[in-house]
Amino acid sequence: MAIEALVQDEVIENRLPVAADRWRIHWSSIVAGAFAAAALSFILVSFGVAVGLGISSTSPTWRDASAALALLSGLYLILQAVASFGFGGYVAGRTTRQANAVSAIDDDGERWDGLHGLMSWALAVLIGGVFLAFLGTAAIDRSPARTSTGNATAAEPLLSYELDKLFRAPRRPPADLRETRAEAGRILMTSSSHGGVSSDDRTYLVQQVTALTGLTGPDSERRVDAAIADSRTAINRARRSSIILAFSVAAATLIGAVVAWAAAVAGGRHRDGEPLPNWIVSSNRFHRTPRAMPVP
Repeated sequence: MAIEALVQDEVIENRLPVAADRWRIHWSSIVAGAFAAAALSFILVSFGVAVGLGISSTSPTWRDASAALALLSGLYLILQAVASFGFGGYVAGRTTRQANAVSAIDDDGERWDGLHGLMSWALAVLIGGVFLAFLGTAAIDRSPARTSTGNATAAEPLLSYELDKLFRAPRRPPADLRETRAEAGRILMTSSSHGGVSSDDRTYLVQQVTALTGLTGPDSERRVDAAIADSRTAINRARRSSIILAFSVAAATLIGAVVAWAAAVAGGRHRDGEPLPNWIVSSNRFHRTPRAMPVP
C-alpha cells in the first residue's frame, strides 16, 4: 500500500508538467511546413500557367476554349494542392519534437501531429492569399484602363475585342473613344441579363456606330446585333470559368486540409520510427477480399 501511494503521488506531481510539455505548439515546424507547401504550390501553379492550365484568363483565346480544358485546369489545381499540402504537412509532422511517452498510451500523439499539419495548411493558405492579393493589386494599378482613364469599366478587359469590332472603321478622324467605349461596354454587359439589351439601348448603339464608323443603318444594326450576341457568349463563358475556378479552389483547399493532416501523421510516425497507422495503410487496399486458401 505504501508503494502504491508513493507511485500515485509521483504520477500526480509529474502529470501537469508532462501534459504541459506534451501540448506545446511547435511554431517552427508549422512555419517550416507552411513555407514548404507555399513554395511547392508556387512552382506547380507557375508550371500549370506556363503550359496553358491557368484556370481562367481574359484573353479571347481562353474564352474560346472548351469546357474540358477548364475542367482539366481545375483538376490540375486540385492535384497540385494535394502534392503541396501533403509535402508541407509531412514536413510539419516530421520536424515536430517527439512527444513524451505518456502520449503513447492513447492516440494523442497522432492527433497532435495531425493538428500541426492542419495549422501549417492554414498558414500556407494565408500566405497564398496574401501573395495573390499583392499580385492582383499590382495588376490593377498597372493596367492601361486604370492608368489612362477613369471611364473604364469591368467590360473593358472582358469585352475589349467585341468593342473593337463594334467601332471598327477603315477611315475615321482621330478622336478619343474611351468614354464611348466605356458606355457601350456597360450596355453590352446587360446582354447576359434576363431581359437582355433593351430596345432603347440597342437603338442608341446603332446610332453611335453609324456616327463613328460611317456605316449605313442596316449594316450598323447587323454589327450591333453581332456584338450583343458575341458579348453574351463571352460573358457566359467567363461566368462558367469563374464557377469552375471557385469550385476548384474550394475543393483543393478542403482536400488539402485532409491531406496535410494525414501527411503530418505519417511524418510523425516516421520521426518516431513507428509504422503508419492502420487507417493510412488500409486506405489503398480498396476492400480487397482475401483469397481462399487451397485445401491440401
